Amino acid sequence: MTDALEEPRRVPGEVRGYLDELVRRTGAVCGPRLVSVTAVGSLALGDYRHGRSDVDVTVVVDPSLPQEALHDLARTLTHPELPCPAAGLELVVYAADFAARPSGEAGYLLDLNTGALLSPKTSFDATESPTFWYVIDRSVAHQRGLTLSGRPARETIAAPDQPELLTAIRASLREHSDGEGHLADNRVLNGCRSVVYCRTGQWLAKRAAAHRIAADEADFGPLLEAAVRSFERPRADAEPLPAGEVRSFLGWARERVDETARAARA
Repeated sequence: MTDALEEPRRVPGEVRGYLDELVRRTGAVCGPRLVSVTAVGSLALGDYRHGRSDVDVTVVVDPSLPQEALHDLARTLTHPELPCPAAGLELVVYAADFAARPSGEAGYLLDLNTGALLSPKTSFDATESPTFWYVIDRSVAHQRGLTLSGRPARETIAAPDQPELLTAIRASLREHSDGEGHLADNRVLNGCRSVVYCRTGQWLAKRAAAHRIAADEADFGPLLEAAVRSFERPRADAEPLPAGEVRSFLGWARERVDETARAARA
């Protein structure tokens, strides 16, 4: 097993101690059945913003881990039992045999959302949740995951097959088009990230993706500049964005995903 936080220069100082303790507690609960702990999301993509970003963590365990251990893990990691300094913690636990194969399913053993700015969630039933977020996160983990403990994500978390990933990306854009529960800037920037992935096969940080799309699609430039400016503020200070322009942009993004899917089938 590698040392916890093996790439400390990529872990922001505001959350380094928290992640170190999260790894310690996860190891204490799971023992030798812990396979890996990986940061995904903004931490993995190098765009964590304190006061705005969540801490996204994927844990892989041996399938023999008892169910009661999952409940123990949820209890010991829930804020404020373990105070989360970020906007929140989004932690997903997978069995190693599931994580090792491509899948379009949610497939988790535990999905924990906790923290001062997150709606709390503790789920042990993967059928309770839409699948697309988990498929996308596993793709990010396989490609860009930041190892916190154990084996590298590329060895433990399989990349989803392309058709299932594109289905998940389109579902995420549909969710963002509805808008409920999501800040407008995050909806737009996730759209940028999705289009850049479809064009390049690479997951980029949200702001980097927005700059790339703005350079190629000048008509969207003012909206994307406003989205980046808003994203750089704390959540409570996010700027409103023109609803019609947001819907138009996300519709354009869905069309780009559809074009990629058609090309992949050709």
